Amino acid sequence: MQAYEFINNLIPPLKLSDKVRLALNWMEEIRTDILPVVDDSRFMGFVTEDLVFSINNPETRIAEVSLENISCFVYQDKHIYDVIKVASEYHSNMIAVVDRENNYIGVVTMEDAISAFADSLSIQSNGAVLVLSMNMTDYSLFEIARVIESENTKILSSFISSDPLDDSKIKLTLKLDKTELRHVKATLERFGYRILDHFQEEEGISGEQERIDNLFRFLQI
Repeated sequence: MQAYEFINNLIPPLKLSDKVRLALNWMEEIRTDILPVVDDSRFMGFVTEDLVFSINNPETRIAEVSLENISCFVYQDKHIYDVIKVASEYHSNMIAVVDRENNYIGVVTMEDAISAFADSLSIQSNGAVLVLSMNMTDYSLFEIARVIESENTKILSSFISSDPLDDSKIKLTLKLDKTELRHVKATLERFGYRILDHFQEEEGISGEQERIDNLFRFLQI
């Protein structure tokens, strides 16, 4: 699940010598609002649709444009988790990938990263999602798994995030292998765990958009 595995080869990089007109043509052709800029194999940043539209002269060279997100990149051997983290930090739907000598390799789109992340977190597996709130000092996945497995249910994957409503707590999101949560919820609550939310799978729903929707619900973004 390294970053280079998900490079989108359909997105070409602009050069500093290219003109704004070319950027607009490429954006329209490949249906994107952002493109990477490279100079002598070095990633220089991104040019966005809003940026090029603000320039009145389509003959302006990219070298004259103030590029955005010049640090929005990951090394090729970084995990797909790091790709999503950097994208979130820079609010970008495209992340550059470079080697350890900082040579540009390509870009990963957020759409591709989300699909990969969803696969890694067992989003497509049948089951349900539980969201718990707790102090970090009380977190023990071993103990939580023991409680859940007492109801003949297994944890397929887990994800920790900060609780935006309480800095002292974390949110633990669990993907379980069962769709019926009544007994699991009751047992967790009996052991003192606080359940913030749950999502139970509905039959007959499929498709790429539903996968992405499930991922966002899973991560509680």
